[in-house]
Amino acid sequence: MGDWEGVRLHVVTGKGGTGKTTVAGALAMALAAGGRRVLIAEVEERQGLAQLFDVPPLAYEEQRVASAPGGGEVYALAIDAREAMHEYLAMFYRLGRAGRALDKLGFVDFATTIAPGLRDVLLTGKAYEATRRRTGDHFAYDAVVLDAPPTGRVVRFLDVTTSVSSLARVGPINRQANSITDLIHSPRTAVHVVTLLEDMPVQETSDAVTDLHAAGIPVGAVVVNQVRPPHLAARSLPAARRRRLDHDDVLAGLRAAGLPATDAVVGLLTGEAADHAERTALEQTQRALVDDLGRPVYELPRVADGIDPTALYELADALAEQGAV
Repeated sequence: MGDWEGVRLHVVTGKGGTGKTTVAGALAMALAAGGRRVLIAEVEERQGLAQLFDVPPLAYEEQRVASAPGGGEVYALAIDAREAMHEYLAMFYRLGRAGRALDKLGFVDFATTIAPGLRDVLLTGKAYEATRRRTGDHFAYDAVVLDAPPTGRVVRFLDVTTSVSSLARVGPINRQANSITDLIHSPRTAVHVVTLLEDMPVQETSDAVTDLHAAGIPVGAVVVNQVRPPHLAARSLPAARRRRLDHDDVLAGLRAAGLPATDAVVGLLTGEAADHAERTALEQTQRALVDDLGRPVYELPRVADGIDPTALYELADALAEQGAV
C-alpha cells in the first residue's frame, strides 16, 4: 500500500468487528489489479475468506477465488496448524506419513499446547514460504496478504522468535523462526491496522501502532472502515446538535419533497438530526486521533447491503483511487 513498492507481505489486523477480513480481501483485489497474482491467507479457522469471496470452504491448498481488473488473479488459503505441522515434519524431518501417524497419537495438539508459540511459527511460516516461493525467475505471487489475529494478539503472533526462544535455541524450529522474524521485521512487510471511527477501535489502533513500533515491526497504513458520509452541511451541524434547526425551513423541505409536513414529523427529524450531528462530531474527534498516529490513512465507505464480490471490487477501487496501491 502507499509507497511500499517492495513490500511482499501485507499483514492486516484490527479490533474484532472492524471488518479486517473485508479490508484484507479488498486489499488483495487492489494489489492484484493490472495482471498481478496475489495470495490471501487466513489463520483463525473462521472461513471468513470463503464467505467473503462466496466460494466453498477453503482447504489447506491455494485456490483461485477471484479475478481482478486487468487480468490479475487472487488465490486464497486457510492455514491450518495441523496441516502446517505435517508439512513441517515432512520438510525438515523427512517423516512423511509418519508425521500423520504421530498426529493420530495427539502429537500436534500436545506440541502446540506445551509450546503455544510453535503454533504461530507454523501459521506464519506458511505465509513466509509463500512470499519467497519462485516459479522460474519470478516470484509465484507478487504479494501475500495475511488476515491476521486482532490487534490485541497481533504482536505476539508476529514476534515468533520470542515465542519459541524457550522451546528451541537451535535446530530447524529455531532457524525457521529466525527466518520468519527477518521477514516480518524488514521493509518487505507492512502491518496495516483497520479501525472504525469509534472510541474503542481507535484506542486499540493507537495501542497496536505503539506496540508494533516497540517490537520493531513495520507499520503500514491505518484503514478507516465503514465510513458514513454526513447528511447535513457542516454549517448546520452546531444548530442540529442543539436541536435548533429552523422549524419553517424543515417544513419547507418536507413540502418540497412531497412528504407529510407536520409538527410531529419536524420533531422526529429534528431529533434524528441531533443524533446524526452528535455522531458526526464524535467521528471528527476520532478521525483527528487517527491522523495523529502519523501513518497514511485510507477510508472505505460503509456498505449498507452487506459485502458481496461486487462490493469487494468497489472497495478495492476505493483503495486504488486514494493511492493505496
